[in-house]
Amino acid sequence: MKDIFVGNLDYEISEDELRQVFAAYGPVNRVSIVTDRYSGQPRGSAFVEMASAGDADKAITELNGTQLHGRKLDVNEARRRPERTGGGRKSRERRRSGGRW
Repeated sequence: MKDIFVGNLDYEISEDELRQVFAAYGPVNRVSIVTDRYSGQPRGSAFVEMASAGDADKAITELNGTQLHGRKLDVNEARRRPERTGGGRKSRERRRSGGRW
């Protein structure tokens, strides 16, 4: 399995239509269109999981830079998001500054 990032998508494209585009290169396990967390509107990108790494590589090579719905696609191997470590204090206790109060 291999994940592909697809950017610069038309906001009106459906998961089914995107699946058909990538299915020309091999079996597609999953298609997920990225949406805004607050509005629920598409953000113009998606992730496609192909069953075979070889099929995914072929799809990336052949689809990157092609036109779909009048937009030039940005198709690359998906990179894993680095793990978020968070910030700030680890505990809820207030630090004592040693001051008067």
